[in-house]
Amino acid sequence: MPATAEAAGATGTSPLVAAAAELAATVREAASRWDTDGRVPPDVPRTLAAAGLLAADLPAHHGGRDLTPGELGEVAAHLGGVCSALRGLLTVQSMVAAALLRWGTRAQRADWLPLLADGTLTAGFAATEDGAGSALGEVATVIEESGDGLLVTGRKKWVTFGQSADLLLVLGRHRGGLTTVLVETDRPGVRREPVSGQLGMRAAGIAHVTLDAVRVPAGHRIAPPGAGLSHVAATALDHGRYTVAWGCVGMAEACVADAAAHAAARVQGGVPLGRHQSVGALLARTAVRTAAARELAARAGRARTRGPGHGVTETIVAKYAAAEASARAGRDAVQILGSAGIAPDSRAGRHYRDAKVMEIIEGAQEVAESHIAEQLLRRFGAVV
Repeated sequence: MPATAEAAGATGTSPLVAAAAELAATVREAASRWDTDGRVPPDVPRTLAAAGLLAADLPAHHGGRDLTPGELGEVAAHLGGVCSALRGLLTVQSMVAAALLRWGTRAQRADWLPLLADGTLTAGFAATEDGAGSALGEVATVIEESGDGLLVTGRKKWVTFGQSADLLLVLGRHRGGLTTVLVETDRPGVRREPVSGQLGMRAAGIAHVTLDAVRVPAGHRIAPPGAGLSHVAATALDHGRYTVAWGCVGMAEACVADAAAHAAARVQGGVPLGRHQSVGALLARTAVRTAAARELAARAGRARTRGPGHGVTETIVAKYAAAEASARAGRDAVQILGSAGIAPDSRAGRHYRDAKVMEIIEGAQEVAESHIAEQLLRRFGAVV
């Protein structure tokens, strides 16, 4: 079995998977500096776009590359294996693009999707609020009619790449039900509050965003009121979970590789560190857990090839397993690496912090457990 995302990708045939592997190799050392600096350089989105990796699973006639779910997963694993913020850029761009592709009008798709695919615009998903984290139905942001347009008022938190995004997909409350609108961040009334020093995803340009009576055209609404959470946001979140799951696979595989390399090279008591039973057992458990996560992610990818709406539960299972695998792989790798694992430039240490974030975003582990249990009960005939 491949020990790393790099090795896994080497067996693939997709040029875009190979491009992701090449890009990951070139930024591996820089990723540590990005984490310390708290930002991904501004040219990185253009680099991803030039490589064809932004919203690459969009159809070619919308500017995408027709990437299959399996290929998209491998791309996310390569990027996640070196930098979760880099994978996060891929994720948020694809989340917004996926929601637009499925629920936008023909005109909206024509206007926005090519700009997301070629990197002209970078996107963010603005859903979370103080009182609406896992329970997004509790959002307080108001979206109301105003003349021939819409006014958007509220405060969104933890927007990935919110510091630099050109376009936000905003979830809010309308008198007709929850709805979503596209908001360009250069409109009057948009204010960004950069977030720094958080546990993980430090290079992901996270921001809290205040929307103070921001006026947008009525044509910026995606889908009718009432469909904002159940349709548009649900599609975005489902797509996000899938790429997060694969990003976690990449993180876990990177941690296994770093820990195994250290355990093979480091001599303690006259033998390689990995020959000590406790260390070897830790490596074995981590490797098996990581391999299982990869297989569940691949299963989700196969289910998603059936089209929109398919593979939702398989994706939740994959994200749940992969987030846990990456968190435990990071912890175990840091333990095996010892002082090297807690050094400022430690990839395993950075993944350890980032993986904890993965257990929270796009549906916390506990929320995933509830969904998985509900599906089991339905399958076996219980009234839920």
